[in-house]
Amino acid sequence: MNIQRLLDGISLLGTSWVLWLLFAFSITGLAIIIERVVCYWASRDDVNQLGKRLAPLLREQQWQAASKLLSESPSFEAKVALASLDRAALAQPSAASADELMLGAMELGRLELERYLGFLSTLGANAPFVGLLGTVIGIVHAFQQLDVSSGSLTEGLMAQIGESLIATAAGLIVALPAIAAFNLFRRVVQTRIARAEALRRTVLGCLRTSESV
Repeated sequence: MNIQRLLDGISLLGTSWVLWLLFAFSITGLAIIIERVVCYWASRDDVNQLGKRLAPLLREQQWQAASKLLSESPSFEAKVALASLDRAALAQPSAASADELMLGAMELGRLELERYLGFLSTLGANAPFVGLLGTVIGIVHAFQQLDVSSGSLTEGLMAQIGESLIATAAGLIVALPAIAAFNLFRRVVQTRIARAEALRRTVLGCLRTSESV
């Protein structure tokens, strides 16, 4: 296949398909942002207060009451701590087994918290290049038309050049919210992980205290 003919064929398509592609990306990115906001908002809780209420129950070996307390919390951090008490109704959980269970729950929870963030990162990094591609294609097509018209600038040609420049702007418009949302969500995930780690240490400290009694 002749590469020149292939490039000419792509340039004849114009920039409309690039704009539609960016529009589809923007809708997908917006849907992900809304989904993540709902997810993080629905799983919020006062973890500091939860830890203060949990510690006395663990020290007094009230495993079922501790499990009930954690089960009532919608937070990711509570689910991590709850993993250590899955068998509390049968026997006292050991600190070693509880630590492994909580670490496993934390990794699974991290995957849930970070779901779709990779798409936002990719979209933010590459949308400007997609827009720039549309601009290049539009400019190439405009020069081809300029050559056919023997250098005569028509209104249609100027409109096409303007549309080509819009593609770059559209790429930036799509990328900026995606990057901002990705950075914000990454901060939320890191905060949740840190809180889960603090609650895990609280649970382990209380379990080790109860084992030494």
